[in-house]
Amino acid sequence: MNLLRRALLASIGAMISWKPSWSKEISPDSGEETSNHDETEESSVTPRHVLCFLGNERDLSPLSDAASKAIRDFATGFSVDEDYSQAEPDDRMSQSFAVCWDRVEANAWSPADEDAVADHQSVLYVLGPSMAQAETVKVSMLALRLVERLIDAGAVAVKGESAGITHGLDRWSELIRQGAEAVKAADPLAEQRVGRLAFAKRPLSVPGYLASVGFHLVGLPDVYVPETAGSEREIVAIMDAVADEIAQRGLEPTLKARRASLSFDSTYEPDEFKFNPYGIVKLPK
Repeated sequence: MNLLRRALLASIGAMISWKPSWSKEISPDSGEETSNHDETEESSVTPRHVLCFLGNERDLSPLSDAASKAIRDFATGFSVDEDYSQAEPDDRMSQSFAVCWDRVEANAWSPADEDAVADHQSVLYVLGPSMAQAETVKVSMLALRLVERLIDAGAVAVKGESAGITHGLDRWSELIRQGAEAVKAADPLAEQRVGRLAFAKRPLSVPGYLASVGFHLVGLPDVYVPETAGSEREIVAIMDAVADEIAQRGLEPTLKARRASLSFDSTYEPDEFKFNPYGIVKLPK
């Protein structure tokens, strides 16, 4: 199946079956039947970004031209999708964005951002390159620069389809600023952290756990924390701490220190953008 079509089916599926963390169960975010995969060997799947930009004109050229120029200037390997982008509104967008807003960061979006989604007049999709693990952070920083270029060109809303995450324009601007500072400082750990906050989604629910999705976009396994470990915000803080520890100390030392296990039992199909080829770190119950 066409990769972007699968991502769009996932977004449509999310509108129908998405459940917030407090519903105690996660749906596979797909319009198709999925099954669990217990991959005991390293997966050959590589992550990639899929970005959705909404415009305020019934004309794709302002956003498309800006994306094409960014691709020529720095975003090597990215491409504008011409099959599913459209110079007209998509009436599914309000609901699609509604289930993807970042609900962790305070004031991550505003009523003005919701209005901009509802009033959009065009939709542009940009596909990122398949990323080797060592390149994920670098490419995610390029994705942030691409977001900046298209906001400057008139994008009124932006969503990362690969994990199903969206922020308001002010929050995107703050993440772009943080990313630029991390790149300028040549601080790969800060770059990875900003990329994770920008393009990953948390928390979602699987039976018995609260979970992240999208950490593979910065080369990390996702993190599952027992739902009994604290409040939702406390559990998100644990997820983020574990991700930072893996980045700083390495996977094996973190697993040992946290008495955690690495699992490849995923609710996502290997050809879905949300599938994490680096596995899932499960903290003990």
